[in-house]
Amino acid sequence: MGETVIGYSQITTSPITTLFSMSERIFGIETEFGCLVPSDLSLGTPESIAARVRNHIFENQRLGILDMHYRDWGEPPGNGGFLFNSGRVYIDMGHLEYATPECRGLFDVIAYDKAIERILERTLELMGIRESVSFFKNNIDHVTGATFGCHENYLVRRNIPFYEVVIPTLLPFFVTRQIFAGTGRVGAYEEEYFVFNDDEDEYEPEFVGFQISQRADHIVTEIYEWIQFSRAIINTRDEPLADYKKYRRLHLLVGDTNMSEYAAALKVGTTILILDLLEAGHSFGHLSFLDHVSAIKNISRDQSLKWLVKLESGHTISAIDVQRQYLALAQKHLKDKDAETNWVLAEWEYVLDALERDPMSLTDKVDWVAKKWLLETFMDSEGLSWNDTWLESLDLEYHNIDQRKSLYYELERNGTIKRILTDAQIRQAIKSPPPDTRAKARSRMMRELSKHKTPCIIDWDLIHSVYDEPFNMKDPFETYDEEVSSFLQNIKKPTSRSTRRRRRKKSINLID
Repeated sequence: MGETVIGYSQITTSPITTLFSMSERIFGIETEFGCLVPSDLSLGTPESIAARVRNHIFENQRLGILDMHYRDWGEPPGNGGFLFNSGRVYIDMGHLEYATPECRGLFDVIAYDKAIERILERTLELMGIRESVSFFKNNIDHVTGATFGCHENYLVRRNIPFYEVVIPTLLPFFVTRQIFAGTGRVGAYEEEYFVFNDDEDEYEPEFVGFQISQRADHIVTEIYEWIQFSRAIINTRDEPLADYKKYRRLHLLVGDTNMSEYAAALKVGTTILILDLLEAGHSFGHLSFLDHVSAIKNISRDQSLKWLVKLESGHTISAIDVQRQYLALAQKHLKDKDAETNWVLAEWEYVLDALERDPMSLTDKVDWVAKKWLLETFMDSEGLSWNDTWLESLDLEYHNIDQRKSLYYELERNGTIKRILTDAQIRQAIKSPPPDTRAKARSRMMRELSKHKTPCIIDWDLIHSVYDEPFNMKDPFETYDEEVSSFLQNIKKPTSRSTRRRRRKKSINLID
């Protein structure tokens, strides 16, 4: 695979960087994977394959430690576990899901997001089923209409009023962010979107050949607490996984799962800058849409690519101009803060200019543009129209994580898609944690406990084992170097018979 990169190579020379982190913020990405198996189910169902892949990762390749405890009602022992890179692999509602470790560097989180693709690709190869089974990094099932998510997580300081400031500021931003962060899809999810037919006095599905977002049709409300019951733009569940008095976690359900490294970095990077501005006390003025849920669908489906939105005032504004308002404030207050911030500001402006001038000029950077160009090229050569089901198959293959099969990776190989990472950076993310967050401490502890075959319970902010008291990591910005070293020294100390008996008893209690 080619190593052509843009942006990152000018920022840092290390695979995982600590020198140019753009924000004093913790963030990460959760990805749910679709799975396609032979139609005769000779190898098993998608759910059973996902479970076998998970088991191979932990039990055969020994890339991490499986849970030995109940994490939740839907997560029994063995349902998932933490990897030694400090990310997490688990089964969620039958899907294989991966959460990156806590990151502070923008390009770090993209490297960890890509790392799981390589792990899954190699796992299928080792299991001998790579030719027959495929995993997809996308958000829709064209056959059943189901959707699966890409969830972004951002640590937000609790002293910023969440409902009064954070949510009103972010809703218009997330509704319009899809113009550069969407991955595009063929068709639509018609059960949740209808138009009125004046002639027949009834509602009927609107035909959509292509739209710019996969998740837009499945968003049903602005905010909601429980993921299982309502897909909201912003999930309001207050679960910081850190010091509750200082932080809360902004958990997003709205974004598409990007294949493009560039688009993923811009999606996350722009969001971080908006949060930085909010925490610095900057005001965005009053910018509120008449209906955010309708707006997110209308923008995605707008075949003219003008992306007009109606404001509460009754006036209209383009999604590009909405994004320019956010960009202008970021440029005014954050320019030259650090190298990553400057990269985001420059590329944000570049993309908005290109979208206004000619969206199709972004084939090398934005997922929905690359996919639309690919499909239209194929349609022209085969004489097809948008309602041909063949296009749904091509839509899906764009998201195949197998580099030998994926249409996205074919575009990357021939230079149509530009990269911001190198393969070396992704390989580093597979085996090593971020060096500047508590993920480093978790990884060090896990490796030592695993080496000693010590029963342990691993969580984001806590580690239980037979040694001493629970190891707390409430501050995600800390690496806990001294505390971990002290803990590891304790493991290596000679123990008395009574201590060994006590630890065996504690081990049994942990398992029970």
